[in-house]
Amino acid sequence: MVDLIAKTPLHGLLPLQIGAHKALEPDLGPITSIMPFQGKHLEVSKALSDAYGLELPGLGQSVVCGGASVVWFGRGQFMLIGAEPPAGLDQIAALSDQSDAWAVADVSGPDVDAVLARLVPVDLRLSAFAVGTSARTLIGHMNGAVIRLSETSIRLMVFRSMAKTLTHDLSEAMQTLASKEPA
Repeated sequence: MVDLIAKTPLHGLLPLQIGAHKALEPDLGPITSIMPFQGKHLEVSKALSDAYGLELPGLGQSVVCGGASVVWFGRGQFMLIGAEPPAGLDQIAALSDQSDAWAVADVSGPDVDAVLARLVPVDLRLSAFAVGTSARTLIGHMNGAVIRLSETSIRLMVFRSMAKTLTHDLSEAMQTLASKEPA
């Protein structure tokens, strides 16, 4: 019998560091899509609050508590990241395990918004895209999600099948910015 080895979507592609910027693949743990049933939004929020101290975030937002987070992921859809759904949540929301579906890169550096301005058609400057903000948008030509983690760090999520493309596009954007830095 063949022994299979599980590999993450960006295995062998990250980490990547060019100039003052780097991209790493975080170990997020489980990722679960949560879509509250009609009229159950508050119940889902309470269940997450009771279990993890998290509530469903507002439009274009994310919330973090400990190692878990909930990210707005579109109309009526959220991602629970870093924790298993609490018992009984499947009675008030549609759940789907997304753990293997996403290639996730945390991009950081002093001008992270300038790097990603080459790929993302959203104003990612800190003044417009504050810590905790999330958006579903294009990343290059791929559909994905962008989440501001800190002043100098932004998380990118694209479908697993786009892992190599994401890495290529990030490398190009980082190289372009690095080539403009003084020697």
